[in-house]
Amino acid sequence: MSPYDFDHVDHPADRLVGSAADGEDQAVEAALRPRQLDEFIGQERVREQLSLVLQAARKRGTAPDHVLLSGPPGLGKTTLSMIIAAELNAPIRITSGPAIQHAGDLAAILSSLTEGEVLFLDEIHRMSRPAEEMLYMAMEDFRVDVIVGKGPGATAIPLELPPFTLVGATTRAGLLPPPLRDRFGFTGHMEFYAPAELQRVVHRSATLLDVEIDPAGAAEIAGRSRGTPRIANRLLRRVRDYAQVKHDGVVTQEIAAQALQVYEVDARGLDRLDRAVLDALLRLFGGGPVGLSTLAVAVGEEAETVEEVAEPFLVREGLLARTPRGRIATAAAWAHLGLTPPQQQPRGAVPAQGELFPGANDAG
Repeated sequence: MSPYDFDHVDHPADRLVGSAADGEDQAVEAALRPRQLDEFIGQERVREQLSLVLQAARKRGTAPDHVLLSGPPGLGKTTLSMIIAAELNAPIRITSGPAIQHAGDLAAILSSLTEGEVLFLDEIHRMSRPAEEMLYMAMEDFRVDVIVGKGPGATAIPLELPPFTLVGATTRAGLLPPPLRDRFGFTGHMEFYAPAELQRVVHRSATLLDVEIDPAGAAEIAGRSRGTPRIANRLLRRVRDYAQVKHDGVVTQEIAAQALQVYEVDARGLDRLDRAVLDALLRLFGGGPVGLSTLAVAVGEEAETVEEVAEPFLVREGLLARTPRGRIATAAAWAHLGLTPPQQQPRGAVPAQGELFPGANDAG
């Protein structure tokens, strides 16, 4: 791919380093998912706090407080919800905010819960407002009012609910209204994983997938996984395929690096879209500042795709910065692509005549 050829950037849905789960990811995650809190790798603070909440509830013989888990996709929120149910020896009901568009949808779910059951509500911030208001009373008083009829003749019938535990998960905690957020007794924020933690994740997954891998190979995959276990497991599967087809099936550091070069995931976890954004910013616009829409046109993507898919990781890695004047590249971005930043005039300096009018000082 030439520096100015951005027509073949992968669609975000096809990204190997995307944090969203597709059908294959969901099937593999079900097999790799830890079943107990002690088996869960990483998130030490959240695990310790959650363990205290669950142990205290078991000693009291009551349902634990409602739990809110927030953080980027792929860090283990769904896994922790299932572990909570397993630790309580209770069944779990799984649904999502977008699936609950009417208060009646939520009432049907709540009325069928059994005592002590765990209700996992993924992407809770996307639930409709009427359902959200019904949830307030269900969480606090274990009761809902079912409206029968319409208009002046409508009647509210109170329906008592058995004690249950709601586990809400969100990638956008700031979008939760305060009345809903305040009804959760425990809130845990999931952080990105350190490379050493991801290396343990890769080793564990390799064992379960019957993949032979050495420590250096696991470290190579972990270092390119963007701090996200879901991405680490996906890269491991692609490296496994490469090792089995091109070599003897054993994953070493060299083989992992070769495989991820084939899949165009570089040493810092950047893929084609990320590098295309940086390449355009550096080569076409001299490192910026440049507006988001202009940068998106240069890359051949929608502005929303650049802003929501590529930029968060580039900003977190310190390769790109957002400023009031537009996007600018950092010194690390120039170094990562092996380019030399243009020389800048000292503040207040006046360009020489030859710089303003090239060739003005030439003889003849």
